[in-house]
Amino acid sequence: MQLKDLKIIVTGGAQGMGAHFAQRLLEAGAKVAVGDVNEAAMAALPQGVFRRTLDVSKEDDVIAFVSWANEQMGGLNGLVNNAGILRDGLLVKKRKDTGAIEKMSLEQFNAVIAVNLTGATLMVREVVAKMAESGQRPGVIVNMSSIARHGNRGQSNYVSAKAALAANTVTWSREFAPFGIRVGAVAPGMVETPMTSGMNQKALDAFTASILVGRIGKPEDIWLAVKFVLECDYFTGRTIDVDGGLGF
Repeated sequence: MQLKDLKIIVTGGAQGMGAHFAQRLLEAGAKVAVGDVNEAAMAALPQGVFRRTLDVSKEDDVIAFVSWANEQMGGLNGLVNNAGILRDGLLVKKRKDTGAIEKMSLEQFNAVIAVNLTGATLMVREVVAKMAESGQRPGVIVNMSSIARHGNRGQSNYVSAKAALAANTVTWSREFAPFGIRVGAVAPGMVETPMTSGMNQKALDAFTASILVGRIGKPEDIWLAVKFVLECDYFTGRTIDVDGGLGF
């Protein structure tokens, strides 16, 4: 599929990787609709991007947004499922100062699942339903998983969501093939985004030392993988790790 032929939604597209994806898609001639909870950040998106506030964890929001995007762009044939949040913490820890046992709250766990997994699933459901209803072919979905899906200390909630999303990429590729829709996933390692900008420099340096290419990723690095999934009509049901050789 050529990028210029896409009528595509990018969730979490107001900043970071999502904003970069939207910019690149627009430059390639695609029609792009961005949804994000950060209404102020969406104001900085380039002219020509359709934009509307969206909380992917709310079913009514997702249904309304997908219908709106379908109308604005005259159809849908793509989705970059990028919206996500972090609420890191150990599932159980013992405080060094008091010896008290602390646990990750159910609220902390569910907040990440609601956005990173349930929200992503709702987006796929509604976008595919629109494409199937209209008979739009071909179609393509890119799920943003993470290298953390293999397991990462302090991220029980995030790992659960991203591992499930990678598994569902296989499931959905099989379910949606009769509709002419491919489903792939991209799993970034550490990437320069607003989500990671507050990281302690000492910790960042130590982390960077474990990456074979000697640096953390940039949104453009991840875009190249997303672009491949969008364009390669022979790719479906798989997850591409883009992590600079982290942890090898």
